[in-house]
Amino acid sequence: MIARLLAEALGTFFLFATVMGAGIMADNLAGGNVAVALIGTTLPIGAILYVVIVMFGPVSGAHFNPAVTLVFWLRGEIESSAAIAYVATQIVSGILAAFAVHLMFDLPLVQLATVPRTGVGQWAGEGVATFGLILTILATLRARPEAIPTSVALYIFAACWFTSSTSFANPAITIARSFTDTFTGIAPADIPGFVIAQIAGALLAMGAARVLMEGEAPAAGLSQD
Repeated sequence: MIARLLAEALGTFFLFATVMGAGIMADNLAGGNVAVALIGTTLPIGAILYVVIVMFGPVSGAHFNPAVTLVFWLRGEIESSAAIAYVATQIVSGILAAFAVHLMFDLPLVQLATVPRTGVGQWAGEGVATFGLILTILATLRARPEAIPTSVALYIFAACWFTSSTSFANPAITIARSFTDTFTGIAPADIPGFVIAQIAGALLAMGAARVLMEGEAPAAGLSQD
């Protein structure tokens, strides 16, 4: 369990630090061009996702996301105590990543975001983003487990562009991003709407995967028993 939690902590830390750090760097270099800032943020996210899944997948299953952990718990592929520990680790590591990013960029260490992200369009974007992420994981796990790192990295890169919310798709990073008042921040008051949409999308994807794969043998791979 110690190794699994350390893997979740490190993977989550580097993933979330990349999201927030690349957002700051891209915003600084883009000269006010939001499209350039977005591409400068999303390319590193796809890259680090591939790396951390390859590194830590064999140890913890590379969840880095409470929505992923929830789905695997509901599927009976991770024990309850481990699922709770995973989610706590993901949230704490994410917040620490925000502090580390601020330290690196000489910003105030503790911040609260003021960027508004709310409304039906944003919530729908988060629901779609999370649905697609979970379905990508479950379907690729069934068809080609070795392709999980590539599939997830490419999906998130794409979803950052085709969803209205720029694809948080992760309750832990939603919380962590409320602690940075920078390009990637989200106002704390807007967290509940995002998290509800993310969980709904994850559950719908789980149901869709069950229908698509009905009658097939149980999957094994990302989750760790």
